[in-house]
Amino acid sequence: MSASEIQKTRIINELRDFIRKLLQDPKILEQSLAIARQQLVEGNSPAVMAKIANEISDTTSVHIPEDPTEHSEADKLFLELLREVVQEEQALY
Repeated sequence: MSASEIQKTRIINELRDFIRKLLQDPKILEQSLAIARQQLVEGNSPAVMAKIANEISDTTSVHIPEDPTEHSEADKLFLELLREVVQEEQALY
């Protein structure tokens, strides 16, 4: 197995575990979106995204490392999607 295949497998496994957690506790999505909506009024700088990650870690069973350099691909994708969904919601209003 090549290094890129191993990397892809690791990312897929991270995403599977994360999706499983979301399915087991659907309130995680609701809470995460509420946090993102509240914080993103301050912009979407790396500092704001770090605050979102920290608050999600503090209030849900999802653990996102405090240091953005330690975020897994699943962490990055989740935060990116939260930002996109909130921005799309704001564009509708």
